[in-house]
Amino acid sequence: MRDSLICFIVITVLQAAPVFGQYGLDDALRKLEQQQQNMLRDQEAMRSKLDSVKLAIIRRDLLAKGLPRMEQGEEVVVHPGHMLVYSEKHEQPRWVAHIAVPELITGNLARIDSFLPDPQVKTGTAVTSDYWNSGYDRGHMVPSADMRWNYEALKGTYYYSNVSPQTPELNRGAWAELEDWGRRYVNYSKRRIFVVTGPVLRDGLPTMQKPDRQNEVSIPELFWKVIADLDGERPQTIAFVMRNAAQEYPPISYAVSVDSVERLTGLDFFPALDDAIEDRIEAMREPKDWYAQGDPFFGEMEPLKAPLPRSMYNTVQAKYHIGKTVTVCGTVVSTRKTAKAKAIYLNFDRMHPHQDFYATIWEYNGPNFSYDPEAWLLNKQVCVTGKVTVFDDIPRISINNEKEVMLYEEAVKSR
Repeated sequence: MRDSLICFIVITVLQAAPVFGQYGLDDALRKLEQQQQNMLRDQEAMRSKLDSVKLAIIRRDLLAKGLPRMEQGEEVVVHPGHMLVYSEKHEQPRWVAHIAVPELITGNLARIDSFLPDPQVKTGTAVTSDYWNSGYDRGHMVPSADMRWNYEALKGTYYYSNVSPQTPELNRGAWAELEDWGRRYVNYSKRRIFVVTGPVLRDGLPTMQKPDRQNEVSIPELFWKVIADLDGERPQTIAFVMRNAAQEYPPISYAVSVDSVERLTGLDFFPALDDAIEDRIEAMREPKDWYAQGDPFFGEMEPLKAPLPRSMYNTVQAKYHIGKTVTVCGTVVSTRKTAKAKAIYLNFDRMHPHQDFYATIWEYNGPNFSYDPEAWLLNKQVCVTGKVTVFDDIPRISINNEKEVMLYEEAVKSR
């Protein structure tokens, strides 16, 4: 918009040059530059007003239907873009709630990375020294990337009231992928989502104890995230639970129902909703409902649950059998033929280039198939047998003929 404004001003100057000539083009330029600065200042003021109203709507809607049921003695801490209940006993949030809105698509504010105690938590929060050299990341419960469209909301995510100790393997791995998963839904659906996130807290958790730490911060064993689209005609929810460690499977493999998170945590989510609606949506756990058209992950499937029958492995396990001849099974979610490589690629469970495993049928092996594998195998659960090799860090098997490919159900029966 700024470039368009400058172009408009330049064109105006050129068109008006004969008139300005009698007064001097230099004076005209200075006047127009001042007008430009005034317009930009007005635009910034309008943007600030718009953001203020958008954040007020987020807080209104969180209070109306997005918060878990409060327990006696609990107090909600309200920040510009999120709300939370803090656990003084464990020195981290019990839960944090926010709404991820379409504005995050174009938000481009930089990370702040300046973590601060939360002045609104009356009992005090954890501080930097509690995490220093602990081996744990300061895991955001509300992702900072969800708030990069507004500075005050972004700043609020860097309070220690929004932080819980996560292993680097979780925080930078599957948990980050899960946060991206939620943003992709917002991006491609252009719909906002209600999100509640937190650790599973209980008595007896280990703590980060050292002489230089001011607080004993509990180290959770599990983390959960509840996601809801409550604005449509048919509201839907999904939830996830992950161990505080490296996760072997993609995020959708950890999808669970909201009901199961309630049993795990003792929380009651979305109590303001009609009971019939609440009961229906809290039993959901189907990931495929959360892929909007245009999402590059649209069509991805959960890897088959291990263990599989003898000498059969799912796509995630393929990396442990490099150099061995084994049978790998999964769903062919996409196929592609490349003239340059002269091959057909079968992508299993996840789309290229994010797949954990794929199979290759070279062009010269095409006559060894009585069907077109590119078309016939698509969207089927199949098993391929061969030697596992690696290309670009992704395990693969080259298939020589149709005898090396079986439908999963037939392969199970043959074992």
